[in-house]
Amino acid sequence: MAPSRGFTTRLPQYITATKPPYICQTYRHLTTIPPLHSGHNRWSKIKHDKAKVDSVKNKQRSIFSAELSTASKLGGPDPTLNTRLADLITKAKREGFAKSSIEAAIARGQGRSTSGVALESVTVEGILPGNVGVIVECETDNKLRTLADVRLILKEAGGASTPSAYLFEKKGRVVFEAKEGVGVDEALEVALEAGAVDVEVDEEGRVVVLSEPGETKAVGEAVAAALGLQIARSNILWDPKEDTKVPVQSEETAISFAGFVDELEDREPSLQAVAMNVAQGSVDDATWKDLQARLSG
Repeated sequence: MAPSRGFTTRLPQYITATKPPYICQTYRHLTTIPPLHSGHNRWSKIKHDKAKVDSVKNKQRSIFSAELSTASKLGGPDPTLNTRLADLITKAKREGFAKSSIEAAIARGQGRSTSGVALESVTVEGILPGNVGVIVECETDNKLRTLADVRLILKEAGGASTPSAYLFEKKGRVVFEAKEGVGVDEALEVALEAGAVDVEVDEEGRVVVLSEPGETKAVGEAVAAALGLQIARSNILWDPKEDTKVPVQSEETAISFAGFVDELEDREPSLQAVAMNVAQGSVDDATWKDLQARLSG
């Protein structure tokens, strides 16, 4: 087919006098647009980095909430009479923890909401994509609403509400404030005599005592009294059984599980803990640590 009249009149003389292959070569030199996906990758990295920062903040809020609740439960809700609680309130405010969240955590330690309504424990069991078991625990003043909300979030994540407790072992866990000269070696004998089943140290160097669920309070108080320690956190956790753990084999899978927990934290204010029976698999250490930071234990 002959070229259009407008096209031939606009071509420079040196091009019209050259053979067609030269025209193609000149066209290739003019094609300098960068690949479109580079901007997408950059934006994905920004979102991923932001998610990691949010994860750290969420973990810190969770720690403050748990420690405030424990202090309120053990020493009472009045900070003028509870020095441990007063110290935690000061620290939480310094770190930007919202006043309403502080009040809610203190009230939760007394088994009620900020409006004075008694709280109920709610546990939702489920299975996420990849046959990963999940347990979600909440303390709420509206059990039916919380059940419906958590089940909906689970469904939106591609999971289903179904029994999964058999994949876990329930344990009591007491975390003590760090004290110079007191580590696992110093705490082991005392803890075992008090009825503990194991003693370990967390990433902050604090002694952690594990016990049977029904003996958590007694074991924690006995160890604290014997070693002069303060209890930072005391809770019941769902520890996945070793032979049921599912390896996380890709970064995408880890991110999707982390996103599920983030969604729960954003939409369900009564959330207390999330447990999954997952193992590191082939994901890198940073990705695995990012997921672990969102899970209880």
